[in-house]
Amino acid sequence: MTIFRSGLLSEWLAWPPHADSEEFFLRFIRGALHDYADGKSMTCAVLYQGVVVGNVSYNSICRNLGKAEIGYWLSKEYQGRGIMTTAVRYLIDDAFNRLKLHKVQISAAAENEPSRALCERLHMTLEGIIRNSENLNGRVVDHAIYGIQSAQWLALTAAET
Repeated sequence: MTIFRSGLLSEWLAWPPHADSEEFFLRFIRGALHDYADGKSMTCAVLYQGVVVGNVSYNSICRNLGKAEIGYWLSKEYQGRGIMTTAVRYLIDDAFNRLKLHKVQISAAAENEPSRALCERLHMTLEGIIRNSENLNGRVVDHAIYGIQSAQWLALTAAET
């Protein structure tokens, strides 16, 4: 649990200061399993050389709109290796090919340059900045909203092969 309390994740995520007990993680796991069973979300551990180094998820899946929102975090010591870009690329591909959705969206704190760079590496479009979007334990941040449509993604991936 040291990674969660160290402040490394707290800069961009609201939950790490509260990740202080086994009960916290049990509630998280129960909720994630329930939402997965209902088709509302999907949470995945990110493994690198057999070690859990992060998380990538469909934070929400909205079948009515044909849209999913992806969220992620990666332990600081594993950043810069392309691990999360690979994981998010996989989820985007899954959203369009398996789930048959029409749009994938990522919301990142406007000042979170590494997260925004990931979105740009994956050819996502900056759709706008939402002011005062989230309270990160007393610090209010704006969110940069990135999106990509199925047709755009499928054309990009076809061009890569």
